Formats: sequence, structure tokens, C-alpha cells
Amino acid sequence: MGPENQLGSVRTADAAGVANATRATGATRVPVLEVFASVQGEGLFVGEPQVFVRLFGCPLRCRWCDTPGSWAIPAAPRARIDAPEKPRREPGWAGPAEVAAWITEVERGSARTVSLTGGEPLLWPGFVRALKRAIGSRRLHLETAGAHPRALEHVVDCVDHVSLDLKLPADLDAPVPVATDEPVEDAPIGEEDWSRVRRRMLALVRGRDACGKLIVAGGRAPREFLPLLDDVAELAPALPIVLQPVTPLHGVQACGPGTLAALVELALERHLTVRVLPQVHRLLEVP
Repeated sequence: MGPENQLGSVRTADAAGVANATRATGATRVPVLEVFASVQGEGLFVGEPQVFVRLFGCPLRCRWCDTPGSWAIPAAPRARIDAPEKPRREPGWAGPAEVAAWITEVERGSARTVSLTGGEPLLWPGFVRALKRAIGSRRLHLETAGAHPRALEHVVDCVDHVSLDLKLPADLDAPVPVATDEPVEDAPIGEEDWSRVRRRMLALVRGRDACGKLIVAGGRAPREFLPLLDDVAELAPALPIVLQPVTPLHGVQACGPGTLAALVELALERHLTVRVLPQVHRLLEVP
């Protein structure tokens, strides 16, 4: 089958998927910040052309977050749709059918993998499942901050890849609750709570198509990451680990090469698969 016929098959599957998702979910709607095509800048699929669906809403307050504009849900959100001919704004509250149509619109030709990011997509697990049905044969990748294991348990069988943040509690300020129409557990607070949640998340992605992502900021000693690496070695030893040096933003300093080198050795000592990757999309100056 030629590329045009393959694309046509995906479009046909999209139409059926949208209809099925709409029937199955009724009024499931989420606050969309933007939909755009670019290259993946983080994690296991770095460099791959993808379509990104970014949602508003995240209860975490990571000091090194590069998208703090996604934390709060505006009273009347407006979604940026980066269509090739003319980017525009649309009312941001959207269901799976609308989002699937926007995905098709921003693709510049062939169908791409869809990366669902935020914000925190696991605030809306019902939408995650509905979107997978709506996008047909495309792969759906989930990018999550790793704070909502009950929600991940609900969607892990329907996504094709999970990019799981493994966070140092010391890098977070106090969480701010986000009101949603789906029952989602509160974000963890403190070392003990985060340890419990992290271990549940790792157990859920064990043996699946997934990766763990550790953001490394300046001023952090390698030993601070030992509980995270030990948990991976115990619960998901085959999970690839990406060490991502922080992009210096909002007063957060970059880490030094010595810290990264020490973390690599700690990971290797635990027989983990480890890679060091910066935010490539920042280097390429693309969204």
C-alpha cells in the first residue's frame, strides 16, 4: 500500500473512531491549551515527528517547569490550533471528536504519533481512553508527571507509550488542587507520600512500552536521586531511564557535567539502561 493509501486508511479509521468515541463518552470534555505538529524533544522517542495535544491543568508546582502557563485552567480557555495554512484560536473546552479533528488538521501530510501532554493529562483519564478510540490507528503517547496512579491504572492498557516523570519532592512547591469532572486522587505531598505513589506508578509501567524521566537541576547532589533509582531497580528494572539536565528557566540553574556523570554511574551500578538527553526541541528552537 502506498503512502497516500495508508494515510487514507488512517483518515477513514479516524472517522469511525471519532463516532465511536463520541457515542461512548457523551459530554467528556477537557481544557485544551494547544494542538501542534513538531518533533519530540524529550524521552525515549526524542527526534520523532509527532502531534502534540497539550491540556490545561496541573496540581504540581515543579520549580523547573517549562510550561507554567498550563497549570491553571482559565475561566474561558482558548486553544491554539497550529494549522499549516493559518494558526487560530478555538474555544478550549473540547471533546475527543474535536481534538481528533484538530490533530488531523495540524498534520502536515502523513499521520503521526500523538503525544498527550500538559499540564497533567491524567486529570482526565476518561478523555485519554476516548481520545485513543478517536484517533484510529495512530499511536498515543502519554506524558505524565507521575502523581496519579489510580488514573494511570485506568488508562495504561489503552496508551501505546508512557513517559513517566520521576520527581524529587525537594524540587516541588506545595500542590494546588485542580477541579475536574472526573474523580482523580489528590497529588502527593512530602517524601513518604511521593515514595508510595512513585512505587505504584513504577509497578504499573513494569514490562510495558515506557520510560522514566529524571529532571536534574543545579544544586542537587547525586545521592538525592538514590531512592528513585533504587525503586526503578526493584520494581521496573527494564525501564529505560532518561537523565534530562534542566533547561535554565525562571531562575533555576543548570546542573554540572559532574552531577550527570555521577548519576550515570549510579544507574549503571544498578544495571539500569540510562541515557542523558537535553530538551532537544529547545536546542532546535521549535515548539
